[in-house]
Amino acid sequence: MKKYIVSLLCVVAVFSGCADNKVQATKKLTLLAYDSFTPTKGIFSEFTKKTGISVDVVLGGDTGQLISKAILTSGNPEGDVLWGVDNTFLTRAINEKIFAPYTSPLTKNMAADVIELTQPEGAVTPVDSGDVCVNYDKKWFSEHNITPPQSLADLALPSYKDLLVVQNPASSSPGLAFLLSTISSFGENGWQSYWKKLRANGAKVVDGWTEAYTIEFSGSSGKGARPLVVSYASSPPAEVVFSDPPVSKPPTGVINTTCFHQVEFAGILRGSKNEKAAKLLVDYLASTTFQSDLPLTLFVNPVNKSATIPDVFTSFAARPAKPYTMDPDVIEKNRSTWVDTWSSIALR
Repeated sequence: MKKYIVSLLCVVAVFSGCADNKVQATKKLTLLAYDSFTPTKGIFSEFTKKTGISVDVVLGGDTGQLISKAILTSGNPEGDVLWGVDNTFLTRAINEKIFAPYTSPLTKNMAADVIELTQPEGAVTPVDSGDVCVNYDKKWFSEHNITPPQSLADLALPSYKDLLVVQNPASSSPGLAFLLSTISSFGENGWQSYWKKLRANGAKVVDGWTEAYTIEFSGSSGKGARPLVVSYASSPPAEVVFSDPPVSKPPTGVINTTCFHQVEFAGILRGSKNEKAAKLLVDYLASTTFQSDLPLTLFVNPVNKSATIPDVFTSFAARPAKPYTMDPDVIEKNRSTWVDTWSSIALR
């Protein structure tokens, strides 16, 4: 407890304008993140003002690509801090020793179930949470006088033939999360049979979220042919924020019974030459200032309980009561086998 209090006091001291000489000697930190990391421009200005350290953000593909590259450069990293490893890749990242263990003392202001996912290693800091869920096009179902599916099982019914588009779990984080939902729901002895039914019912597989949501899905900008898509519980408020012309209610809905819960983390890359300064950046990513920027930029839930959440997000983002979850160690142990088995079913 004493060590924890001292660490927290250090965080407060630095963000009050004090820092030790080694931290002050650091002029720039490099933050590695996935391609959809799009916080507000200038969000790091406050960090730079208080520490004298600028932040260079380098994007590196989706989550899987980001972690694969970090593994290849483990111990000699291309940056100082990595944003975006989620609970589907967490154990892999920890086992490959890509992080220098550090958990921000600001986790004291986070929900217990979020903090637990960092244990027992304490290698990373939770930074956001969200849910991968099947979304539906409200207008399409209304015009066709069809009730949207209410469960994963419903998606394989003849009523929804050729309506669903999903992502490949080998190349897509939401695709992997959706696969894990089906495994959690139908069990080790039932999920393969379910996927055979899903594919026989015309479910379309694409490489990533962008193609699925913005091209194939009928309810978004692409105006595709399919009114069901694997996306996020927070996609509806994004539809309101980015609508042109403006709308007051989202044109899309979320099937809450299909959701898989994700938590994302930030960590210091092992081998960073700026480890002390990197701790300050991780603390800033967990701070109220940065966390309050997340709902309407990355469209995720902040984990800092003091963060401000805009009304448009709280009004329209789904918060499933019982999303599917899975121990990160179980995911790591079985991921490759599950994805290979899925590929033999869904890609043949």
